[in-house]
Amino acid sequence: MPVDVISRVEIARPRSEVAAYAADPDNATEWYVNIERVDWRTEPPLAVGSRVTFVASFLRRRLEYIYEVREIVPGERFVMSTSEGPFQMETTYTWEDAPSGTTMTLRNRGEPAGFAKVTAPVMARAIARANRNDLERLKEILERRSASSY
Repeated sequence: MPVDVISRVEIARPRSEVAAYAADPDNATEWYVNIERVDWRTEPPLAVGSRVTFVASFLRRRLEYIYEVREIVPGERFVMSTSEGPFQMETTYTWEDAPSGTTMTLRNRGEPAGFAKVTAPVMARAIARANRNDLERLKEILERRSASSY
């Protein structure tokens, strides 16, 4: 059973600012609640083909996975995917102008293998909950940063 989770948030900041912050792996530990560490496998700056290791805690398990950047359209779309492990995942960020700033969409989709196939529905709900929390944290960080910069 494939997993396909889409979450959105509206952030009262310009699209270029939201996109630049969210797509920078060095910011991931700040706004992704479950990500504990990020290690660059390739030299920055971020480009198609860049590889980054994320170390996370999810569903009481420690996970380490390598994402490779597949697509970057600055301010519009960012796509990265894993190719190893029991749960291959593609993560896509998109940004669109909104009345009060930017709508960011976070999509995680993948095809679980092995035991993960059995737990796919539970994982999808957990991913959806985590994504909502992460996007709310991102919103809080960027909107607070905006308020404190004046």
